[in-house]
Amino acid sequence: MLWPLLALSLLPLSLAVKKSAHEQLVDLAAAGNGLIQLNEQTYDLLASSKRDWSAAVHFTALNPQRRCAPCKEFDPSFTAVAKAWATAPKEQRDKHFFATLDFDDGHAVFQKLGMASAPSVHVYPPTEGPNASAKKAPFKYDFQHGFEAGPLAEQLSVHTPIPIPYKAPFNWARAGSIASLIPIITLIFRFIKPALQNRWVWAAGTIATSLVMTSGYMFTRIRDAPYTGPNGAWIAQGYQNQYGQEVQVIAMVYGILAGSFLMLIVVTPRQLSPTRQRTQVYLWTAVNFLVFSILVSLFRVKNPGYPFKLIL
Repeated sequence: MLWPLLALSLLPLSLAVKKSAHEQLVDLAAAGNGLIQLNEQTYDLLASSKRDWSAAVHFTALNPQRRCAPCKEFDPSFTAVAKAWATAPKEQRDKHFFATLDFDDGHAVFQKLGMASAPSVHVYPPTEGPNASAKKAPFKYDFQHGFEAGPLAEQLSVHTPIPIPYKAPFNWARAGSIASLIPIITLIFRFIKPALQNRWVWAAGTIATSLVMTSGYMFTRIRDAPYTGPNGAWIAQGYQNQYGQEVQVIAMVYGILAGSFLMLIVVTPRQLSPTRQRTQVYLWTAVNFLVFSILVSLFRVKNPGYPFKLIL
């Protein structure tokens, strides 16, 4: 009679011993709200060479004695992404795990991987099953995307069965900053309202915009042209090329030409003194000829085959 009772008492222990590595990882993830806290033993279990699951492992050093400021900055982002993955459907959630290994809990693992800095995120693909990857080396997250949770979730979603259901929390600080700007903008608007209602201000803005746009600004922006060329050259050869500084010079030339015509047409006829009127006619005509000559010379520099010139 004792043997059956003894067998029944050992049954739970035998069942526990028979739990697979995958089942143990599922239990650890559930206990950590989606994030497994690793040590050297559980790391070997997670990164086993025979696995039909994938895993994202965050290597960090959060002990204050380690003085790792980036580790403290990045840890909340990784935790947020891991918790977001915990809300995924169980069928997909149990095929990918999120885990963290602190340096103090896994010296040997850091040494085995040759890691001399933290934080770092490695994604281990499955080695068995229908989703097995031919690449055995883990994917390493590139921190040029920053420490924010959004880019991290986007990049890691490439390696998870389904996209990580991460949603950025509402930014109350940003909302408060915007709200605080409303009375400031209202106060500023009261002072600049007369200028905004002045037709000459709008006229000047329209002229300035027209000069810049007709000088090739959008052309250089669309083509992402450099500000200057090699050796400081600011005039690009050919009709299909233009530098950023060239736009500024051409806009200034167009502006002076337009101004000289306005002075001849609008201002000069209103002069009451014949001598002053005659002087302004000579002056602005000379300016017009000189600046237009400069414009033609610049055109000839862009196209050396152009045969004409005015003064220069």
